[in-house]
Amino acid sequence: MVYSANVSPVDTGESNATFGVFGTMLLNLTDPRHARHHDMVGGSEENCSLGGGAAAADTPTPAPSLQDGVEGISVGLQVFFLIVIIAILLVALLGNAVVCLMVYQRSAMRSAINILLASLAFGDMMLAVLNMPFALVTVVTTHWIFGDAFCRVSAMFFWLFVIEGAAILLIISIDRFLIIVQKQDKLSPYRAKVLIAIAWALSLCFSFPLAVGQPRLQVPSRAPQCVFGHSAEPGYQAYVVLITLVVFFIPFIVMLYTFMGILNTVRHNAIRIHSHPDSICLSQASKLGLMSLQRPFQMNIDMSFKTRAFTTILILFSVFTVCWAPFTTYSLVSTFSRSFYHKTSFFEISTWLLWLCYLKSALNPLIYYWRIKKFRDACLDLMPKYFKFLPQLPGHTKRRIRPSAIYVCGEHRSVV
Repeated sequence: MVYSANVSPVDTGESNATFGVFGTMLLNLTDPRHARHHDMVGGSEENCSLGGGAAAADTPTPAPSLQDGVEGISVGLQVFFLIVIIAILLVALLGNAVVCLMVYQRSAMRSAINILLASLAFGDMMLAVLNMPFALVTVVTTHWIFGDAFCRVSAMFFWLFVIEGAAILLIISIDRFLIIVQKQDKLSPYRAKVLIAIAWALSLCFSFPLAVGQPRLQVPSRAPQCVFGHSAEPGYQAYVVLITLVVFFIPFIVMLYTFMGILNTVRHNAIRIHSHPDSICLSQASKLGLMSLQRPFQMNIDMSFKTRAFTTILILFSVFTVCWAPFTTYSLVSTFSRSFYHKTSFFEISTWLLWLCYLKSALNPLIYYWRIKKFRDACLDLMPKYFKFLPQLPGHTKRRIRPSAIYVCGEHRSVV
Protein backbone atom coordinates (compact mmCIF):
# COMPACT_ATOMS: atom_id res chain seq x y z
CA MET A 1 0.00 0.00 0.00
CA VAL A 2 1.30 3.48 -0.88
CA TYR A 3 0.28 6.59 1.00
CA SER A 4 0.40 10.00 -0.60
CA ALA A 5 -0.79 13.52 0.08
CA ASN A 6 -1.48 16.42 -2.24
CA VAL A 7 -0.90 19.72 -0.51
CA SER A 8 -1.30 23.04 -2.25
CA PRO A 9 0.90 26.02 -1.44
CA VAL A 10 -2.06 27.81 0.23
CA ASP A 11 -2.87 24.96 2.64
CA THR A 12 -3.40 25.90 6.25
CA GLY A 13 -1.30 24.79 9.15
CA GLU A 14 -3.75 21.93 9.74
CA SER A 15 -3.12 20.67 6.21
CA ASN A 16 0.61 20.86 6.83
CA ALA A 17 0.15 18.74 9.91
CA THR A 18 -1.82 16.22 7.88
CA PHE A 19 0.96 16.08 5.31
CA GLY A 20 3.42 15.45 8.12
CA VAL A 21 1.44 12.44 9.32
CA PHE A 22 1.26 10.93 5.82
CA GLY A 23 4.92 11.68 5.22
CA THR A 24 5.87 9.92 8.45
CA MET A 25 3.84 6.88 7.44
CA LEU A 26 5.51 6.78 4.03
CA LEU A 27 8.96 7.09 5.62
CA ASN A 28 8.25 4.27 8.05
CA LEU A 29 7.10 1.97 5.28
CA THR A 30 10.20 2.58 3.16
CA ASP A 31 12.74 2.61 6.00
CA PRO A 32 14.67 -0.74 5.94
CA ARG A 33 14.89 -0.93 9.70
CA HIS A 34 11.12 -0.44 10.08
CA ALA A 35 10.46 -3.02 7.36
CA ARG A 36 12.75 -5.50 9.12
CA HIS A 37 10.93 -4.91 12.42
CA HIS A 38 7.60 -5.44 10.68
CA ASP A 39 8.84 -8.77 9.26
CA MET A 40 9.99 -9.92 12.68
CA VAL A 41 6.63 -9.10 14.23
CA GLY A 42 4.99 -11.00 11.39
CA GLY A 43 6.97 -14.15 12.24
CA SER A 44 9.83 -14.03 9.66
CA GLU A 45 12.65 -13.23 12.03
CA GLU A 46 14.40 -16.47 11.14
CA ASN A 47 14.47 -15.64 7.46
CA CYS A 48 15.92 -12.24 8.20
CA SER A 49 18.73 -13.65 10.28
CA LEU A 50 19.63 -16.26 7.69
CA GLY A 51 19.43 -13.96 4.71
CA GLY A 52 17.28 -16.49 2.87
CA GLY A 53 13.77 -15.02 3.24
CA ALA A 54 12.23 -12.98 0.46
CA ALA A 55 10.83 -9.51 1.02
CA ALA A 56 7.17 -8.76 0.48
CA ALA A 57 6.19 -8.52 -3.16
CA ASP A 58 5.38 -4.82 -3.00
CA THR A 59 8.32 -3.80 -0.82
CA PRO A 60 11.52 -2.80 -2.63
CA THR A 61 14.75 -4.45 -1.45
CA PRO A 62 16.85 -1.89 0.43
CA ALA A 63 20.47 -1.24 -0.45
CA PRO A 64 22.65 -3.83 1.30
CA SER A 65 25.03 -1.19 2.63
CA LEU A 66 22.17 0.25 4.69
CA GLN A 67 20.42 -2.97 5.70
CA ASP A 68 20.25 -3.88 9.37
CA GLY A 69 21.95 -0.63 10.37
CA VAL A 70 25.32 -1.67 8.96
CA GLU A 71 28.07 0.88 9.25
CA GLY A 72 30.50 1.02 6.37
CA ILE A 73 34.22 1.62 6.61
CA SER A 74 35.68 5.10 6.69
CA VAL A 75 37.50 6.34 3.61
CA GLY A 76 40.88 6.24 5.33
CA LEU A 77 40.35 2.66 6.46
CA GLN A 78 39.12 1.71 2.99
CA VAL A 79 42.36 3.01 1.47
CA PHE A 80 44.38 1.10 4.06
CA PHE A 81 42.49 -2.12 3.38
CA LEU A 82 42.80 -1.58 -0.36
CA ILE A 83 46.60 -1.36 -0.20
CA VAL A 84 47.02 -4.25 2.24
CA ILE A 85 44.54 -6.50 0.47
CA ILE A 86 46.12 -5.99 -2.95
CA ALA A 87 49.53 -6.80 -1.47
CA ILE A 88 48.17 -9.97 0.18
CA LEU A 89 46.42 -11.02 -3.03
CA LEU A 90 49.51 -10.57 -5.21
CA VAL A 91 51.87 -12.35 -2.82
CA ALA A 92 49.41 -15.20 -2.27
CA LEU A 93 48.84 -15.61 -6.01
CA LEU A 94 52.39 -15.26 -7.31
CA GLY A 95 54.19 -16.87 -4.38
CA ASN A 96 52.07 -20.00 -4.30
CA ALA A 97 52.09 -20.25 -8.10
CA VAL A 98 55.90 -20.34 -8.00
CA VAL A 99 55.82 -23.11 -5.38
CA CYS A 100 53.46 -25.21 -7.50
CA LEU A 101 55.51 -24.56 -10.63
CA MET A 102 58.76 -25.63 -8.98
CA VAL A 103 57.36 -28.94 -7.77
CA TYR A 104 55.71 -29.60 -11.13
CA GLN A 105 58.76 -28.83 -13.28
CA ARG A 106 61.57 -30.30 -11.16
CA SER A 107 61.58 -34.02 -10.49
CA ALA A 108 64.14 -33.54 -7.72
CA MET A 109 61.55 -31.47 -5.82
CA ARG A 110 58.88 -34.17 -5.84
CA SER A 111 59.53 -35.63 -2.43
CA ALA A 112 56.56 -36.53 -0.26
CA ILE A 113 56.82 -33.43 1.92
CA ASN A 114 57.22 -31.13 -1.09
CA ILE A 115 54.19 -32.63 -2.80
CA LEU A 116 52.16 -31.93 0.33
CA LEU A 117 53.45 -28.36 0.45
CA ALA A 118 52.59 -27.95 -3.25
CA SER A 119 49.01 -29.06 -2.53
CA LEU A 120 48.84 -26.55 0.32
CA ALA A 121 50.18 -23.85 -2.02
CA PHE A 122 47.65 -24.77 -4.70
CA GLY A 123 44.78 -24.32 -2.24
CA ASP A 124 46.14 -20.94 -1.15
CA MET A 125 46.56 -19.89 -4.79
CA MET A 126 42.98 -20.85 -5.67
CA LEU A 127 41.76 -18.97 -2.61
CA ALA A 128 43.52 -15.89 -4.00
CA VAL A 129 41.88 -16.38 -7.41
CA LEU A 130 38.32 -17.39 -6.50
CA ASN A 131 37.68 -15.51 -3.25
CA MET A 132 39.99 -12.60 -2.55
CA PRO A 133 39.10 -10.38 -5.57
CA PHE A 134 35.37 -10.50 -4.79
CA ALA A 135 35.93 -9.80 -1.11
CA LEU A 136 38.15 -6.88 -2.12
CA VAL A 137 35.38 -5.36 -4.26
CA THR A 138 32.87 -5.83 -1.45
CA VAL A 139 35.16 -4.08 1.04
CA VAL A 140 35.25 -1.04 -1.27
CA THR A 141 31.54 -1.00 -2.22
CA THR A 142 30.30 -2.26 1.21
CA HIS A 143 27.71 -4.45 -0.51
CA TRP A 144 27.71 -7.68 -2.52
CA ILE A 145 27.16 -7.13 -6.24
CA PHE A 146 27.76 -10.66 -7.57
CA GLY A 147 24.40 -12.26 -6.88
CA ASP A 148 23.04 -14.75 -4.39
CA ALA A 149 24.05 -17.85 -6.36
CA PHE A 150 27.70 -16.87 -6.63
CA CYS A 151 27.63 -15.93 -2.97
CA ARG A 152 26.87 -19.55 -2.10
CA VAL A 153 29.45 -20.87 -4.56
CA SER A 154 32.16 -18.56 -3.23
CA ALA A 155 31.39 -19.71 0.31
CA MET A 156 31.84 -23.31 -0.83
CA PHE A 157 35.21 -22.46 -2.43
CA PHE A 158 36.32 -20.61 0.69
CA TRP A 159 35.69 -23.49 3.06
CA LEU A 160 36.88 -26.07 0.52
CA PHE A 161 40.36 -24.53 0.28
CA VAL A 162 40.52 -23.77 3.99
CA ILE A 163 39.61 -27.32 5.06
CA GLU A 164 42.06 -28.77 2.54
CA GLY A 165 44.86 -26.57 3.88
CA ALA A 166 44.16 -27.60 7.45
CA ALA A 167 44.13 -31.28 6.39
CA ILE A 168 47.52 -30.94 4.66
CA LEU A 169 49.08 -29.33 7.73
CA LEU A 170 47.62 -32.14 9.82
CA ILE A 171 49.15 -34.79 7.54
CA ILE A 172 52.56 -33.11 7.63
CA SER A 173 52.59 -32.81 11.41
CA ILE A 174 51.63 -36.48 11.82
CA ASP A 175 54.38 -37.43 9.37
CA ARG A 176 56.96 -35.49 11.41
CA PHE A 177 55.65 -37.17 14.57
CA LEU A 178 56.04 -40.64 13.05
CA ILE A 179 59.57 -39.86 11.86
CA ILE A 180 60.93 -38.27 15.02
CA VAL A 181 58.97 -39.99 17.79
CA GLN A 182 57.98 -43.35 16.32
CA LYS A 183 61.10 -43.74 14.13
CA GLN A 184 58.94 -44.55 11.10
CA ASP A 185 59.54 -42.93 7.73
CA LYS A 186 56.75 -44.43 5.64
CA LEU A 187 55.40 -41.47 3.70
CA SER A 188 56.34 -41.99 0.05
CA PRO A 189 55.39 -39.63 -2.81
CA TYR A 190 52.69 -42.08 -3.91
CA ARG A 191 51.16 -42.23 -0.42
CA ALA A 192 51.34 -38.45 -0.21
CA LYS A 193 49.31 -38.17 -3.43
CA VAL A 194 46.72 -40.62 -2.09
CA LEU A 195 46.39 -38.62 1.13
CA ILE A 196 46.05 -35.40 -0.86
CA ALA A 197 43.23 -36.93 -2.93
CA ILE A 198 41.46 -38.03 0.26
CA ALA A 199 41.89 -34.58 1.78
CA TRP A 200 40.35 -32.88 -1.26
CA ALA A 201 37.46 -35.34 -1.37
CA LEU A 202 36.62 -34.89 2.31
CA SER A 203 36.94 -31.10 2.01
CA LEU A 204 34.47 -31.13 -0.87
CA CYS A 205 32.03 -33.26 1.12
CA PHE A 206 32.07 -30.80 4.02
CA SER A 207 31.82 -27.65 1.91
CA PHE A 208 29.54 -28.64 -0.99
CA PRO A 209 26.23 -28.26 0.97
CA LEU A 210 26.89 -24.50 1.12
CA ALA A 211 26.70 -24.27 -2.69
CA VAL A 212 23.14 -25.64 -2.73
CA GLY A 213 21.96 -23.46 0.13
CA GLN A 214 22.13 -25.98 2.96
CA PRO A 215 22.48 -24.15 5.23
CA ARG A 216 21.50 -20.80 3.79
CA LEU A 217 24.09 -18.10 4.30
CA GLN A 218 23.67 -14.38 4.78
CA VAL A 219 24.17 -12.55 1.50
CA PRO A 220 27.01 -10.30 2.60
CA SER A 221 25.42 -7.04 3.50
CA ARG A 222 27.05 -7.37 6.89
CA ALA A 223 30.41 -8.83 5.81
CA PRO A 224 32.78 -8.73 2.81
CA GLN A 225 31.64 -12.20 1.73
CA CYS A 226 29.16 -14.92 2.62
CA VAL A 227 29.56 -15.71 6.30
CA PHE A 228 27.65 -17.61 8.94
CA GLY A 229 24.97 -15.39 10.43
CA HIS A 230 22.84 -15.64 13.53
CA SER A 231 20.33 -18.48 13.50
CA ALA A 232 18.27 -20.42 16.00
CA GLU A 233 17.93 -23.47 13.74
CA PRO A 234 19.60 -26.52 15.36
CA GLY A 235 20.73 -27.86 11.98
CA TYR A 236 22.36 -24.56 11.05
CA GLN A 237 24.16 -24.33 14.38
CA ALA A 238 25.27 -27.97 14.18
CA TYR A 239 26.78 -27.37 10.73
CA VAL A 240 28.71 -24.32 11.94
CA VAL A 241 30.07 -26.28 14.91
CA LEU A 242 31.06 -29.14 12.58
CA ILE A 243 32.88 -26.82 10.18
CA THR A 244 34.79 -25.06 12.96
CA LEU A 245 35.79 -28.41 14.45
CA VAL A 246 37.06 -29.69 11.10
CA VAL A 247 38.79 -26.45 10.09
CA PHE A 248 40.45 -25.47 13.34
CA PHE A 249 39.81 -27.23 16.62
CA ILE A 250 40.53 -30.86 15.63
CA PRO A 251 43.66 -30.01 13.58
CA PHE A 252 44.86 -27.69 16.35
CA ILE A 253 44.51 -30.32 19.08
CA VAL A 254 46.15 -33.08 17.01
CA MET A 255 49.00 -30.86 15.81
CA LEU A 256 49.58 -29.54 19.31
CA TYR A 257 49.84 -33.12 20.60
CA THR A 258 52.28 -34.13 17.86
CA PHE A 259 54.45 -31.07 18.38
CA MET A 260 54.60 -31.62 22.13
CA GLY A 261 55.68 -35.21 21.50
CA ILE A 262 58.32 -34.08 19.02
CA LEU A 263 59.68 -31.41 21.34
CA ASN A 264 59.90 -33.92 24.18
CA THR A 265 61.77 -36.40 21.94
CA VAL A 266 64.18 -33.77 20.64
CA ARG A 267 64.93 -32.56 24.16
CA HIS A 268 65.49 -36.13 25.34
CA ASN A 269 67.86 -36.81 22.43
CA ALA A 270 69.74 -33.58 23.09
CA ILE A 271 70.39 -34.63 26.69
CA ARG A 272 71.69 -38.03 25.55
CA ILE A 273 73.88 -36.40 22.91
CA HIS A 274 75.49 -34.07 25.42
CA SER A 275 76.08 -37.05 27.70
CA HIS A 276 78.15 -38.75 24.92
CA PRO A 277 79.86 -35.85 23.13
CA ASP A 278 82.78 -37.90 21.75
CA SER A 279 81.01 -40.95 20.39
CA ILE A 280 78.71 -41.88 17.56
CA CYS A 281 77.24 -45.22 16.62
CA LEU A 282 78.76 -46.96 13.60
CA SER A 283 75.44 -47.31 11.81
CA GLN A 284 74.83 -43.60 12.06
CA ALA A 285 78.38 -42.83 10.94
CA SER A 286 77.80 -44.98 7.88
CA LYS A 287 74.55 -43.24 7.06
CA LEU A 288 76.10 -39.81 7.44
CA GLY A 289 79.11 -40.72 5.28
CA LEU A 290 81.67 -40.58 8.10
CA MET A 291 83.16 -44.07 7.82
CA SER A 292 86.25 -42.69 6.07
CA LEU A 293 87.40 -40.96 9.24
CA GLN A 294 90.56 -42.57 10.64
CA ARG A 295 90.29 -41.18 14.16
CA PRO A 296 87.67 -42.05 16.78
CA PHE A 297 84.39 -40.81 15.49
CA GLN A 298 83.81 -37.29 16.59
CA MET A 299 81.33 -34.87 15.19
CA ASN A 300 79.82 -31.59 16.15
CA ILE A 301 76.17 -32.52 15.93
CA ASP A 302 74.09 -29.74 14.50
CA MET A 303 70.75 -29.94 16.30
CA SER A 304 69.24 -27.42 13.93
CA PHE A 305 69.79 -29.96 11.12
CA LYS A 306 67.72 -32.51 13.00
CA THR A 307 64.86 -30.19 13.80
CA ARG A 308 64.85 -27.77 10.88
CA ALA A 309 62.00 -29.44 8.97
CA PHE A 310 60.04 -29.75 12.20
CA THR A 311 60.67 -26.08 13.00
CA THR A 312 59.35 -25.09 9.57
CA ILE A 313 56.14 -27.03 10.18
CA LEU A 314 55.89 -25.50 13.65
CA ILE A 315 56.08 -22.02 12.12
CA LEU A 316 53.35 -22.92 9.61
CA PHE A 317 51.25 -24.23 12.50
CA SER A 318 51.80 -21.02 14.49
CA VAL A 319 50.76 -18.87 11.54
CA PHE A 320 47.70 -21.10 11.01
CA THR A 321 46.71 -20.68 14.67
CA VAL A 322 47.20 -16.91 14.82
CA CYS A 323 45.30 -16.32 11.57
CA TRP A 324 42.44 -18.75 12.07
CA ALA A 325 41.67 -18.77 15.79
CA PRO A 326 40.02 -15.30 15.71
CA PHE A 327 37.92 -16.06 12.62
CA THR A 328 36.78 -19.41 14.01
CA THR A 329 35.71 -17.77 17.25
CA TYR A 330 34.01 -15.00 15.29
CA SER A 331 32.01 -17.53 13.22
CA LEU A 332 30.77 -19.31 16.33
CA VAL A 333 29.87 -16.13 18.20
CA SER A 334 28.05 -14.59 15.22
CA THR A 335 26.01 -17.78 14.83
CA PHE A 336 24.96 -18.10 18.46
CA SER A 337 24.88 -14.43 19.54
CA ARG A 338 22.23 -12.23 17.95
CA SER A 339 23.52 -9.08 19.64
CA PHE A 340 27.03 -9.60 18.25
CA TYR A 341 25.80 -10.34 14.73
CA HIS A 342 23.64 -7.20 14.65
CA LYS A 343 26.32 -4.82 15.89
CA THR A 344 26.64 -1.80 13.64
CA SER A 345 30.43 -2.40 13.52
CA PHE A 346 30.02 -6.01 12.38
CA PHE A 347 31.15 -5.22 8.81
CA GLU A 348 34.43 -3.72 10.01
CA ILE A 349 35.04 -6.61 12.42
CA SER A 350 34.35 -9.09 9.62
CA THR A 351 36.78 -7.32 7.31
CA TRP A 352 39.64 -7.36 9.80
CA LEU A 353 39.21 -11.03 10.69
CA LEU A 354 38.58 -12.23 7.15
CA TRP A 355 41.75 -10.67 5.79
CA LEU A 356 43.71 -11.96 8.74
CA CYS A 357 42.71 -15.42 7.45
CA TYR A 358 43.79 -14.52 3.93
CA LEU A 359 47.13 -13.31 5.29
CA LYS A 360 48.05 -16.95 5.98
CA SER A 361 47.92 -17.71 2.26
CA ALA A 362 50.46 -14.95 1.59
CA LEU A 363 52.78 -15.88 4.46
CA ASN A 364 53.11 -19.56 3.56
CA PRO A 365 55.24 -19.11 0.39
CA LEU A 366 57.42 -16.59 2.23
CA ILE A 367 58.00 -19.19 4.93
CA TYR A 368 58.96 -21.77 2.30
CA TYR A 369 61.49 -19.36 0.80
CA TRP A 370 62.89 -18.48 4.20
CA ARG A 371 63.11 -21.96 5.69
CA ILE A 372 63.57 -24.44 2.82
CA LYS A 373 66.82 -24.11 0.89
CA LYS A 374 65.68 -26.20 -2.09
CA PHE A 375 62.67 -23.97 -2.60
CA ARG A 376 64.86 -20.91 -2.28
CA ASP A 377 67.42 -22.17 -4.81
CA ALA A 378 64.73 -23.28 -7.25
CA CYS A 379 62.96 -19.94 -6.91
CA LEU A 380 66.16 -18.03 -7.65
CA ASP A 381 66.87 -20.29 -10.65
CA LEU A 382 63.42 -19.65 -12.11
CA MET A 383 63.76 -15.88 -11.97
CA PRO A 384 65.64 -13.96 -14.67
CA LYS A 385 68.87 -12.35 -13.54
CA TYR A 386 67.42 -8.85 -13.47
CA PHE A 387 64.59 -10.02 -11.21
CA LYS A 388 66.82 -11.66 -8.60
CA PHE A 389 66.24 -9.08 -5.93
CA LEU A 390 65.39 -11.55 -3.15
CA PRO A 391 68.04 -11.80 -0.41
CA GLN A 392 70.47 -14.70 -0.40
CA LEU A 393 69.88 -16.48 2.88
CA PRO A 394 72.56 -18.72 4.41
CA GLY A 395 72.43 -22.33 3.30
CA HIS A 396 72.28 -25.45 5.43
CA THR A 397 73.22 -29.08 5.12
CA LYS A 398 72.93 -30.22 1.51
CA ARG A 399 73.37 -33.96 1.99
CA ARG A 400 70.20 -35.91 1.32
CA ILE A 401 69.52 -38.21 4.27
CA ARG A 402 66.44 -40.13 5.21
CA PRO A 403 64.82 -38.06 7.98
CA SER A 404 64.47 -40.99 10.37
CA ALA A 405 68.16 -41.89 10.01
CA ILE A 406 69.30 -39.05 12.24
CA TYR A 407 66.85 -39.74 15.03
CA VAL A 408 67.34 -43.42 15.74
CA CYS A 409 70.27 -45.51 16.87
CA GLY A 410 70.48 -48.85 18.61
CA GLU A 411 69.90 -48.73 22.33
CA HIS A 412 73.17 -50.58 22.94
CA ARG A 413 75.14 -47.85 21.14
CA SER A 414 75.63 -44.15 21.53
CA VAL A 415 72.62 -42.22 20.36
CA VAL A 416 72.83 -39.37 17.88
